[in-house]
Parts: sequence; structure tokens; C-alpha cells
Amino acid sequence: MKIIELRTFSPRYLQAIQSLTMELLNEPYELSEAYLQEIVESENSHLFLLLEEEVVMGMLTVAIYKTPTGIRAWIEDVAVDKQARGRGYGRQLMLHAIDFAKSMSASTLMLTSRPARVAANKLYQSLGFEQKETNVYHMRL
Repeated sequence: MKIIELRTFSPRYLQAIQSLTMELLNEPYELSEAYLQEIVESENSHLFLLLEEEVVMGMLTVAIYKTPTGIRAWIEDVAVDKQARGRGYGRQLMLHAIDFAKSMSASTLMLTSRPARVAANKLYQSLGFEQKETNVYHMRL
């Protein structure tokens, strides 16, 4: 098992990333080559893939951004292939993301998770994440 950061576009990972994204969304989704290329070339987005014998088993993205009050990190799109769940891959991805955020001098690492994702929420809590007393708002644009 190894975790890599995808920093240059590679068509060999496109289908696996698209499949994992569809698992997150529970609906059809088409990830274009052009958009994946934009993600991996962005200096603020860091797409990590967990590979087992060169097969993508999981992914997550860490966004790093600066604000007047410090450097922040946000974890998005944590997904492990449904056939590979229960093997500790999610934990390994999260530990990697935590170490990465620390290495980028982030003062805060945030994420959100739907309450229905019971196993994921237990994982985040076991790693030291705490529920923040806040209102989270979103607007579809």
C-alpha cells in the first residue's frame, strides 16, 4: 500500500477517480480529463490516491488556503472503494492528510461528513476530530 499525490495528469487514474466520486455522490458524474488536469495542477488542491499494487483503492483531497488569521486546510472527497472498506485504507488516507496539513503549517484542519456515514464519522472522531459548534451553510451556484 502506498499513497501518492497526483501532481500531473495521468489518464490511467481518471476512471478510478470518477468511480470513487460517483460513490460519494450516489449519482452519475463525469469527471473530464480537463477538469482533473486543473485539479492536479492547482497549487491549492492536493489530490492523494491510495494504491494497492498500483490499483486505486481510495482518495481524498486536501485544500490549503491562506486567510488573514492563518493557514487553513480542508479535507474533501474522502472515498474508499466499497470492495476495499474495512481494511484501514480510510485511516491511512486520513493520517496522511493530517501529516500533510501539518507540513504545510496549517493551524486548522476541517472536514464535513454526512451523519449517515457512520463508519466515516467514527473514524474522524477516533483520529481526534471534534464536532465544531457552528452552522454550515451552502449555496448551489
